[in-house]
Amino acid sequence: MTHVPQIRIPATYMRGGTSKGVFFRLQDLPEAAQQAGPARDKLLLRVIGSPDPYGKQIDGMGGATSSTSKTVILAKSTQPEHDVDYLFGQVSIDKAFVDWSGNCGNLSAAVGAFAIAGGLVDASRIPQDGTAVVRIWQANIRKTIIAHVPITNGEVQETGDFELDGVTFPAAEVQVEFMDPADGEGEGAMFPTGNLVDDLDVPGLGTFKATMINSGIPTIFINAEDIGYSGTELQEAINEDPTALAKFEAIRAFGAVRMGLIKDVDEAASRQHTPKVAFVARPADYVSSSGKQVSASEIDLSVRALSMGKLHHAMMGTAAVAIGTAAAIPGTLVNQAAGGGNLTAVRFGHPSGTLRVGAEATQVGNDWTVVKAIMSRSARVLMEGWVRIPGDTF
Repeated sequence: MTHVPQIRIPATYMRGGTSKGVFFRLQDLPEAAQQAGPARDKLLLRVIGSPDPYGKQIDGMGGATSSTSKTVILAKSTQPEHDVDYLFGQVSIDKAFVDWSGNCGNLSAAVGAFAIAGGLVDASRIPQDGTAVVRIWQANIRKTIIAHVPITNGEVQETGDFELDGVTFPAAEVQVEFMDPADGEGEGAMFPTGNLVDDLDVPGLGTFKATMINSGIPTIFINAEDIGYSGTELQEAINEDPTALAKFEAIRAFGAVRMGLIKDVDEAASRQHTPKVAFVARPADYVSSSGKQVSASEIDLSVRALSMGKLHHAMMGTAAVAIGTAAAIPGTLVNQAAGGGNLTAVRFGHPSGTLRVGAEATQVGNDWTVVKAIMSRSARVLMEGWVRIPGDTF
């Protein structure tokens, strides 16, 4: 029996923030995959190694976690005053499904570097030394991201002394600005229910106070104590408890309905990437996953967030934007956990350590707006060349 040989596709494997993903230039994809649709999805699933009933992604580039089962497609921008169009695909590990409903804030930090190295940014915009300001159009959520990429001798500077909790080694700092981060998806804009805090009824579990916000990524915040947690938990406390995971998924599904993202809870299974669900608490001492002691005095609040059905090992970049935005708006559960009042920046504790995020919110009538949210990440090329997949994949 004759089998179709493998094909090879130019690709780069990159770390951005606390995530990793396979990056492609749109022009390098096979013609059938240059358009959205089943062919593209099948290609990306095979590249990453999904669906994998073993949950390991051994036969692909994925790392069997939500942080490492990611793909990015970039092209010269079709939008005025932008350099590059950025499309993000979150690949399910055990299902034949690519979720295009949201952004990856962590990998956003790597987009500018890849775009520069891949010739997608005009050479006139890249200094010989200094900082290149890359204007990114995030195509999933139709928002602008500004990446400040350090440049040395006309090339991206990847090495440096910037340390990021959740990443073992230091690298060069990349400041990322998420402009006008309210997604505007669902029934309203930033707060789709029209309320800073809602009573979220979850049949079989009870009613929970919840802040449901569209900023960075649609996110449902609840109080840790309301669900029996302290806010200092590490991954194993949640991810090794099937009952806990089912509870969070139920909260996510019913919250998605309240946010207008889906019409029925059954639709949540086909929308795994969004919304996120997170729980918040006042500052407390804890030991991070690396063994580092985190003192209550060095953080404003604690946050734990779930991604693709599991507690995240650190914090999703888009969820950090949601945290910074919600913290800046007096009355939200996030703001209350951070002590209340007018806050323009917070440092929060997560399983791997701490992260600072800033946002400035303004209120006009009953509506809140945020001009931008800012955080610092780092990014690095891990491998570049070609990925290979069987030629009859798509």
